[in-house]
Amino acid sequence: MKTEISYRFESSQIANRFVHMLKNWPVNEVKTRLFNGGDSVKVTYKSDEGGFDYTSAELDDLAEKHGGKEV
Repeated sequence: MKTEISYRFESSQIANRFVHMLKNWPVNEVKTRLFNGGDSVKVTYKSDEGGFDYTSAELDDLAEKHGGKEV
């Protein structure tokens, strides 16, 4: 199942750092895209259909460390 999550950051610079960190992210293969003037990031990945979505939890934690919030 394809899952999309969007995060908003305080600046485009911080959003770009988040995108860069996900380029070599070991948890799951994700695709990223900047939008909304560059201060927001859309993350797309394949999630397992059964059970808890650990990828989503890991992404939320990583975004929070950079001051990002899910939108």
